[in-house]
Amino acid sequence: MKVIETEIPDVKIIESDVFGDERGFFMETWSQTKFDELVTGKPTKFVQDNHSKSKKGTLRGLHYQTENTQGKLVRVVSGEVFDVAVDIRKDSLTFGKWVGVYLSAENKRQLWIPEGFAHGFYVTSDEAEFVYKCTDYYNPKSEKILLWNDSIINIKWPINNGLVIISGKDKNGKNLDLNIL
Repeated sequence: MKVIETEIPDVKIIESDVFGDERGFFMETWSQTKFDELVTGKPTKFVQDNHSKSKKGTLRGLHYQTENTQGKLVRVVSGEVFDVAVDIRKDSLTFGKWVGVYLSAENKRQLWIPEGFAHGFYVTSDEAEFVYKCTDYYNPKSEKILLWNDSIINIKWPINNGLVIISGKDKNGKNLDLNIL
């Protein structure tokens, strides 16, 4: 497992060793010991796995929870997305900053997004299947949405020909403001 630092030190790109031949490939996608040692530096417990499928141009996010905050280990098993983590930790030196990474079935990268971040992704391929592990359970009562196109955060989404398919819930996200966190 190779861990790559990002511009926000707590957000990490993970590249697993991939062993391939004419039959296909094998890779270890999760190891508790390696993850704790190389990524978080502490014991990390995952309690829920999720899987979504979306078509090209779909933008999901930017989601976070004010209670039951979730760390997420995300990857793409089919297609490609541009995945984004926004630091919403009030006392962080990187508050309001974002990291964006292309995740795809081809590059087999994973992204670790710790608690205290809003998360979203934009589908750049015809469709994509996105899977992720969470450190706490989904709590709809504490779910909040940061506006995907907040001008203060200024995420450089790779929007394809102006195509953005977004849910009504995500369209009504709020701008970054300490009062909404």
